Amino acid sequence: MKGRAFIGWVFLVAVLGMAIPARADTHAPWPADWNNWSDPNLMVTVGNPGNAADRRYDANGFGAVAYEYRIGKYEVTAGQYTEFLNKVAKTDTYGLYNTNMDWDTFPGLWGCNIKRTGLWGSYTYSVDPNRANRAVNYVSWGDAARFANWLTNGHPTGAQDANTTEDGSYYLNGALTNAELLAVTVPDASQRAIWSSGTKQYFLLPSEDEWYKAAYYEPNKPGGAGYWDYPTGSDNVPGQDMSEVTNPGNNVNYYNNGYLIGSPYYRTEVGEFELSESPYGTFDQGGNLWEWNEAIVDTGYRGSHGGSYGSDYPLLLAAATRGKGFPADEVENVGFRVAEVPEPGTLSLLALGGLAALRRGSGREPRRRK
Repeated sequence: MKGRAFIGWVFLVAVLGMAIPARADTHAPWPADWNNWSDPNLMVTVGNPGNAADRRYDANGFGAVAYEYRIGKYEVTAGQYTEFLNKVAKTDTYGLYNTNMDWDTFPGLWGCNIKRTGLWGSYTYSVDPNRANRAVNYVSWGDAARFANWLTNGHPTGAQDANTTEDGSYYLNGALTNAELLAVTVPDASQRAIWSSGTKQYFLLPSEDEWYKAAYYEPNKPGGAGYWDYPTGSDNVPGQDMSEVTNPGNNVNYYNNGYLIGSPYYRTEVGEFELSESPYGTFDQGGNLWEWNEAIVDTGYRGSHGGSYGSDYPLLLAAATRGKGFPADEVENVGFRVAEVPEPGTLSLLALGGLAALRRGSGREPRRRK
């Protein structure tokens, strides 16, 4: 295979079956408080800096990272996103909430069932407890970047401005359109390496290399350090057994002659496949939802990886497949996880004096989402 496959968002129209198969009652260890971002059960450390890139599917390669970083053990959940909305979206200036999240609307039949009540300026948000620990969907690349900024700023309460969502790890300044979101400058590898040696915590969307390494790389791979095809530490096509009795350690949520879980959930709870983590300990980097990363792909798109509950062939879950989407799009099969530099408590290793300011992205006036 000379180049990598480029796969856009998959839009599935199907008759919705109402039967929900019996599901396992186990999952990977969850944090005691999903909104305590210092809890070690929310993030995993990806070490082994300076690893080689994976060049099996692209001459330039993916997955080489020169610094230690952390990445979400799980996809960001509907419960975590609801907390975010309640902190910064009483007036939802930049459209962080999509009404399709509400399962009681159409086409919200695929939504994570976050509901909004009240009026502009006093909105409040709630989530169905049965969806709270499932991945949030209907989030754009811009929504995800604003969530990362909010975490970097210490998850404050307030209007959507430079102190909450518009600055932090990314300078968004009201960016909403595809063109504006593509123009947002992301911290490059050298900036991230500087951040990783300091003490201030920066939350980000994973770079493509960070996402790829966390999913597929194993320093202790039999035969020598290298990359697996699937983010379960395997080159074999994953199964779909939530109980992990069959094919233990290699199961994910994808479409195979039908949804693994039908209406109303579609997405498994994060960490449902408790034995099927990546070598670094992440869950659901294959299936469940496509996940945004920072890359710009084919000029007009932001990158994604991992496939979703609607991916109908296993290649979409594999290292060989590179996804993409318009960064302003909010669709049912796309979510995200966050990365972080440095690890909390890391002492500064470098004298950083005189850091040049990050080159800023779009400076256009804010525009209301239609």
